[in-house]
Amino acid sequence: MNKIAMFTMGTRGDVQPYIYLSRGLVKAGYDVTLASHPCWRNLIESYGIHFEPVGPDINIEEEAAVIRGKSPNAMISMVRCMNFIMKIIQGSSGEVYKLSEGKDLIVVTHSKMGAVEAGVLGIPTVDVTLQTEMIPEKNKPVKFTDKLMGNMIGKQINKPYDKIRRQYGLKPMKTGDEIRSDKFNLIPVSKFVLERSPYWESNNIITGYWYEEEKDHIPDERLLNFINAGDAPAVLALGAMSFEDEADRAKLDMFVKAFQKTGTRAVIQGFRKTLADYELPDTMIACGSVPHSWLFRHGKFVIHHCGFGTSASSLIYGIPSIPVPHVLDQLSFAMQLEKLDVATKHIDAKDLSESVLTAAIEEMNSSYAVKKQNAVSISEKIKTENGVDEAVRLIGQVLEEKYLYN
Repeated sequence: MNKIAMFTMGTRGDVQPYIYLSRGLVKAGYDVTLASHPCWRNLIESYGIHFEPVGPDINIEEEAAVIRGKSPNAMISMVRCMNFIMKIIQGSSGEVYKLSEGKDLIVVTHSKMGAVEAGVLGIPTVDVTLQTEMIPEKNKPVKFTDKLMGNMIGKQINKPYDKIRRQYGLKPMKTGDEIRSDKFNLIPVSKFVLERSPYWESNNIITGYWYEEEKDHIPDERLLNFINAGDAPAVLALGAMSFEDEADRAKLDMFVKAFQKTGTRAVIQGFRKTLADYELPDTMIACGSVPHSWLFRHGKFVIHHCGFGTSASSLIYGIPSIPVPHVLDQLSFAMQLEKLDVATKHIDAKDLSESVLTAAIEEMNSSYAVKKQNAVSISEKIKTENGVDEAVRLIGQVLEEKYLYN
C-alpha cells in the first residue's frame, strides 16, 4: 500500500481541504497521514484519517486572534500571521522529516510544508496552491526591470525555507523551483470560477473544488426549528475572524442592529466569548460548528470573511455573499465573488459599521434574484467536476510513474 503524507499549519480553513483530499486518497486505497497542530487532532480523526501532531500544542485560532487584534491593517495582520506560522513550520522540520521517512509521496500543501524535507529524503512531491497569485507565470514575456523586481520578491519569499534548508546543510535557493514539485501543482478551485492563466506551465492543473456533502449531519433541533419557523435566514460566518481574543460586544452589536434594521432573521456562528452573556433577539440564533454543506443550503445569503474554504462553500452550495475580508488574501477571494456577480461589493473589515452593514444587506435584497440565480448556476456546474477524484487520479499517476522507473 502506497504511503502518503501531508503537513499543514493554520486555522481550520487551512486544514479542511486536505481532510477532503485525504478522505479521497484513503477511499482509493492509499495509506494517508495528515499532520498539523495538535489542536486539530479531534477534527481530523473524526473523518477517519490518521493524524500526527507537529508543532507546539497551542490553540492556533486563539493565537491568530491575538495577532489580528494588535494589527492596525489587513496587510500588517497577514504578514504577522504568516511570520508566526512560518516560525512554527521552521521549528517543526525535525518532526516533519521523521514523519516523511518511508513515505512514497509527500503532498506539499500551500504553505510548502514538507517540500524541503521531501527533497532531502528523495521523495517525490505533488504541490497544492490555494492562492493562484503565487503561481509563477513563467511563459509570460517580462521586462528586465519586472524580472529584477520578481527576483527580489522571490528571495524574500524563499528566506523561511532557506532557514529550513540550512538545517540539512543545503545552500540557499537560487529560485523557488528548488522546492516546487516537478510533477503536478494542484489547484483545488473550479474552472467555472477561475480562468486558467495562459502563462502557467502545463503542470499547474485546476482540479475543481475539494469538498464533501456531509449528508450524515444531524442538525441541532433548536437550530432546525428556528430555520423552519420563518423566511430563510442570513448566515453570519466569519470563521476564524470571529474567534475573539476577548469579548467584542461592539462588533457583534453592529451585525445585530443591522439585521434588526433590515428585518433580517439570522444564524450567527462564532463570537463565542461575546455571546456568553449576550441576549440575542428572537429573530436570531447562535450556532456552533455546523457544516457549511448543511447550513449554507438553508440560508438566504452569507456574510463571511472570504477565507478560501468559506468562499468555496458559498459557490459550491449556491448562496450569495456579503464579503467582509479581514486580511489581504481574503480580499482577492472577495473580488472573485464580486466578478462572478454572486456578491455585493465587499466591505473592508476596518470599515465595518451598522450603517455600512445595513446598506450592504439592502443592496443584497435589491439584487437578490440575480445573485441567487448566478450562485445556483455556478453551483450546478461545480458539481460536475469531482475535484477530489481528479486530484486522486493525478496523484495516482505520480505514484505509478515512481514504480515504473524504479
